[in-house]
Amino acid sequence: MTVHFIGAGPGAPDLITLRGRDLIAASPVCLYAGSLVPKELLRHCPAGARIIDTAPMSLDQIEAEFLRAHEADEDVARLHSGDLSLWSALAEQMRRLDRLGVPYDVTPGVPAFAASAAALRRELTLPEVAQSVVLTRTSGRASAMPEAENLAAFARTGATLAIHLSIHALERVVAELTPVLGGDCPVAIVFRASWPDERIVWGALDDIAARFAESPVERSALVLVGRALAAQDFRESALYDNDYLRRYRPQRGGA
Repeated sequence: MTVHFIGAGPGAPDLITLRGRDLIAASPVCLYAGSLVPKELLRHCPAGARIIDTAPMSLDQIEAEFLRAHEADEDVARLHSGDLSLWSALAEQMRRLDRLGVPYDVTPGVPAFAASAAALRRELTLPEVAQSVVLTRTSGRASAMPEAENLAAFARTGATLAIHLSIHALERVVAELTPVLGGDCPVAIVFRASWPDERIVWGALDDIAARFAESPVERSALVLVGRALAAQDFRESALYDNDYLRRYRPQRGGA
């Protein structure tokens, strides 16, 4: 028996890995985060599977389901939205399974920031503009931010910022970033990336709050901030330059 933690992707049901799909199909128990995981994925569950929405459940109740399946020798497909490495509450579940001696494995999924970049048709790292992406959030009721991890500090690096779980604090995000990046710094808000009702709001730090207020949402939106979002005159990568020599491109016309 194994608990299979599976990243279910950002929303579109076909943005799950083949491994994740096959594990769902082979597991007689499926626990899924119903508030975020598309129900279309449940069609991969085998006939007669025990399917449980964990959205209203406590961690103790989820642990009890793991134990019940362990005692029945039934594999569990545990579905979380996006990728499990980010804000998934995976660590606390694995810690409990370690203590109980219940085996588990982890299958990654497509993260929301990648789906958002695809929706925007943007590369988040451009030569000599931004070569790093910071995945961060603002403090909330569920988890406070460590003191050294603040938006202004991240902004000073010049990296592209992917700010999760913070659409409710958009005005605070703008206030913290504008003194560092300037009011003209590009911003894109992607609501429910890859879902049928996906929506994008473009702007800059000095007007994004007003643009967003025209049609606000309360959750499931990612805020991307950085010069790479709108840069057009960036240098082309050396990777495909004619004069760039590398292992797979032999030197031309010479020794």
